[in-house]
Amino acid sequence: MRSQYQVTTLSNGVRIATAWMPHLRGVCAGIWAAVGGRHERPSECGLAHFLEHLLFKGTSAHTARELTLAVEGVGGYINAFTTEDHTCYYAKADAAYFERMGEVLVEMYLDAQFPENELEREREVIREEILSLSDSPAQWAEDLLSSCLWPEHPLGNPLTGTLESVAQLKRSDLLAFRKRHYSGRNTIFTVAGPVLHEDVLAMVRGPLEKLPRGRPSQMRIANGPRTGVRVAEEDTGQAHLALGFRACSRTDPRRFALKLGSVLLGENMSSRLFQNLRESKGFCYSVQSSTVALEETGALCIYTDLDVSKLTRAVKAIRRETGHLCARPPSRAELRLAQQYSIGQNRIALDSATQQNCWMAESLMAFGRLVEVEEVERAMLSVTAAQVQAAVSEWLNFESAAAALVGPGVNPAELEKMVRC
Repeated sequence: MRSQYQVTTLSNGVRIATAWMPHLRGVCAGIWAAVGGRHERPSECGLAHFLEHLLFKGTSAHTARELTLAVEGVGGYINAFTTEDHTCYYAKADAAYFERMGEVLVEMYLDAQFPENELEREREVIREEILSLSDSPAQWAEDLLSSCLWPEHPLGNPLTGTLESVAQLKRSDLLAFRKRHYSGRNTIFTVAGPVLHEDVLAMVRGPLEKLPRGRPSQMRIANGPRTGVRVAEEDTGQAHLALGFRACSRTDPRRFALKLGSVLLGENMSSRLFQNLRESKGFCYSVQSSTVALEETGALCIYTDLDVSKLTRAVKAIRRETGHLCARPPSRAELRLAQQYSIGQNRIALDSATQQNCWMAESLMAFGRLVEVEEVERAMLSVTAAQVQAAVSEWLNFESAAAALVGPGVNPAELEKMVRC
């Protein structure tokens, strides 16, 4: 069967990938730079995210308002995000306006001007974004957990930067960062929807070939000191607890077993943690697990929010449930349900043109090729119960777990004793 995916690599290294989805009315396009927070130097904390904001602030030909109106004025939307290892600028609109939308994305990527007055205004916007995290204790706990999982490493820094680091960033820093990282070999252009690959090439090949070839962005390997424990004592209504365990990379074949272990533990309402902590004991409203997959490392994380008086009992319950999975492989029926859940969730997600863009870009960044969905499904179905047990047994070690908490009445020593002893 012919693949829905096509990819073309330009002479300067830019990769153009498309997913043919003729049943859709809309089209989503993204332009990706394979650089994020983990590529920042110590003096650059928050720079990748700052740069993402400023690409929307006008080019030599159009103001910021003109750029956004070109997409929003036809019922579309345009946005961006920064992660640990990549930055994405994307837009979605009716397929009839694909050319206009693509031109806006490429123009922003190649010709953003970073006017000084806009830089200072956006610095204040980002300052407000950083301060707003204190109003979202769940997000705050997740950021603290990253600093505990990867201390003294860029992966442990907040993607937004800090108030102090953002205040020190200069226009020359932004220009140098873009020149260093926004190169042909670091750039991917993706399109999903009822648009032919040849039409995408015809539109973007010329302007994107102007990018210098450059070099892949360099990063520091995350193999530093042991994980940590942090507490932000705040007068919140609940204690927000995040636990993390360092695990395998996004290319490790054991990642499928780890993912299934996470599904069994806490990724849905039938999972062990949800059934125990919420349904059986009533400790919390929500409890969930998830995996993080990066180039050379990864993590399995568990999050819950609950009254601080229940915290000790909840941690014990979490330890018991993970201990059961480490001690005994899941039943054949339980494993099958986890496999079908993972496959079904992925299929549903890929009904979305936006998610297809993510699939293509992340495949190319991680593996250098477009990974077919069926390949992942076969790998997921081939995982055995013994492999799931082996994966969680290897990585879910509470003696070396990272832990973060936002809430009242607990200090770091108390939290460390609960989690690690």
